[in-house]
Amino acid sequence: MSLSRRRIWAIVRKELLEYRHNRFIVVGMAVIPLVFLIQPLIAVLGLTHSASSGLAREHVLLYMLGIPALVPGVVSASAVAGERQQGTLEPALTTPIRSDEYLLGKALAALLPSLGVAYFVFAVFLGIVVLFAQPGIASSLIQGPDLVAQMLFTPLLACWTIWVSIAVSTRSSDVRVAQQLSTLASLPPVFVAVVIALNVIPPTLPLAIGAAALLIVLDVLGWRVTSGLFNRESLITGTR
Repeated sequence: MSLSRRRIWAIVRKELLEYRHNRFIVVGMAVIPLVFLIQPLIAVLGLTHSASSGLAREHVLLYMLGIPALVPGVVSASAVAGERQQGTLEPALTTPIRSDEYLLGKALAALLPSLGVAYFVFAVFLGIVVLFAQPGIASSLIQGPDLVAQMLFTPLLACWTIWVSIAVSTRSSDVRVAQQLSTLASLPPVFVAVVIALNVIPPTLPLAIGAAALLIVLDVLGWRVTSGLFNRESLITGTR
């Protein structure tokens, strides 16, 4: 049986409307990007023209991959735990919607705003650097491979965080606990991104291809594991 786009998008629309009224989600999606925006901006805007030659060998832009690694967890950690806490999980699961449609709707509802925030903050960062940085800084900082990496790895990292967070959410009865555990699970890719941005691990094409392939495998595995954990009967009855 094929997936119903209508049912999937019904879940997406419902979730997006609820996000607007959830203060924790709204604040989290605003504060986390600001943390990753302000620190590199202060560092870059404080550089003089003479620093441009050294900047060309660094990869400051990759630091901002921490945004898609962390922001989706704020949203998707409440995917199931939030419904359980509000008492709306059982009515949702007794509808004709299939489990994979329900999960895909939840995942898309977390992915779309997370990508929007990540790309928007990244564009703001580039715009401020181009307009206000010292001459030569922007041209040294904004490198083609780093831009491609940002475009490619943003959705891959976001998907990984979303599946981990939903998996945690299916096993948690408290939204805050689910969000804390999701944040912890998101820290390893954030650490790797920061280490590469600081040039501790030199970014190379083979490394990028290997990392992208690994994330694709992890995303598919995350979807399969989460689907396996999502047992409608146990979720309705409250058993683990």
